[in-house]
Amino acid sequence: MAKKDVVMTFKVDGPLLEALNSVPNRSEFIRSAILSALNNICPLCGGTGIFTPDQRKHWDSFNKSHAIEQCHDCHATHIVCKGDRKTNNHPKSQRTGSVSGK
Repeated sequence: MAKKDVVMTFKVDGPLLEALNSVPNRSEFIRSAILSALNNICPLCGGTGIFTPDQRKHWDSFNKSHAIEQCHDCHATHIVCKGDRKTNNHPKSQRTGSVSGK
């Protein structure tokens, strides 16, 4: 049996309400925004911004051989292996605007 859709409601402040009122299909816009946000949640903390004590133990162990650095190309913060400094460059398969021809 197929699951039925569920209606959810939430509170918004005046400026957000005003902005949403200009969106032609608010329901689809909100669904898309939520799904997009869920796809970009930190895989470690689940979007809370806080580690549990057990997650912190795992992170501390992992962090002994890794570092958080900034990509030289796109300036995104990312994790690199401490023994492999080549990983601090943007992955070539995703690089945009390159003119090197390599």
